[in-house]
This record gives sequence, structure tokens and C-alpha cells, in this order.
Amino acid sequence: MIEFVKGTIDYVSPQYIVIENGGIGYQIFTPNPFIYKENSKETIYTYHYVREDTLALYGFSTREEKMLFTKLLNVTGIGPKGALAILASGDPGAVIEAIENEDEAFLVKFPGVGKKTARQIILDLKGKLADAVPSMAASLFNHEEREQAHEAETALDEALEALSALGYSDREIKKVHPYLKKEEALSTDQYVKKALQKLLK
Repeated sequence: MIEFVKGTIDYVSPQYIVIENGGIGYQIFTPNPFIYKENSKETIYTYHYVREDTLALYGFSTREEKMLFTKLLNVTGIGPKGALAILASGDPGAVIEAIENEDEAFLVKFPGVGKKTARQIILDLKGKLADAVPSMAASLFNHEEREQAHEAETALDEALEALSALGYSDREIKKVHPYLKKEEALSTDQYVKKALQKLLK
């Protein structure tokens, strides 16, 4: 198994690149060959695809892209061409996010992916990518945590405005504010109820 090829990009075409190493030119199919420039030094992480009628090298700029490619190949209805098309977007994190959120509408935008295949991708891969692609999954989950924190902050602000509208003074609101901030992320309604419980004691 060829884990990677390190060498000089000799040729770039719409489907593949040729990378020269030790006097040998390796033809490697990649999601977007044009991210590479001729004569540049590169390390390409490769997947050796072997079938009765096909022998090909597929290449990626990171091990994580390669891992996601291999995971996609295990999905019924997805071949190398389809997996490359999905990765060609250049944003594997968005693909993982779509799978985790069961976003079929996003997945069917890729060539060769219909509703049935999109559903199969979700069924086969949801919840199984964190171990395979840890840093991508981590960045996705960090993004989700940031989103949740932002939503909680917005809900808290709205709750404070609601208390003001109910007639509570700024002094009373400031008194319960630290108490509310200690709570886990709540909805606006839940923040208001917590505040009222504290204020009415």
C-alpha cells in the first residue's frame, strides 16, 4: 500500500496530477487538481484503488481528506468518482456537518448524489466520523458549541429585556443577571422563569 508520494508536480490536468518521485511519474486522481502548481514540491496522501478492471491512485492533501474518501467509498452507491466530487468542494467539515445534521438538501447538490444516496450516506456515516476524522469533527463540534453559546447569550439578552418590559428595575435585573449567567444554556422563556423565581423569593 502506498501511504503517500512526496515529490514534484510534473503535470496538472482537470482529472489528475502527475507527481515525479525518483524518476517515476505517478498519475494520481484528486478532488481538485488545480490546487496544485506544476514544479511545486508536494506530499500527496494516496489511496490505492484496486478492482478487477481498475487500478488507480487517488490522492489528497491531508490524511483526513483521504480518510473521509475511504469512508464515502464504503457507502452503497458511492464510487471513487462520486467521493471525489463530494470532496472537491474543498470543505470536508461542511460535508461532515451535513451528515451529522441529516441535511439531505446539501448532499444532493453533489453530482451523482440523489435523495436515495444522500439518505444512505447519512445512515452509514452519521456518528461514525469523529473517530475517523477527529480534527474535522472537533472543529465541527467546536463550531456547534460556539453556536450554542451565541444562542444562549441572545436568549439571555432577550430575557433581560422581557424583565424590563414587565416593570422590573435595572437594579433588580442586575441582581439576577449573574445568577442567570451561571445557568446552562436556556431558552428565553426558561431564563425569564428562572429570573422570576429568584425575584419573587
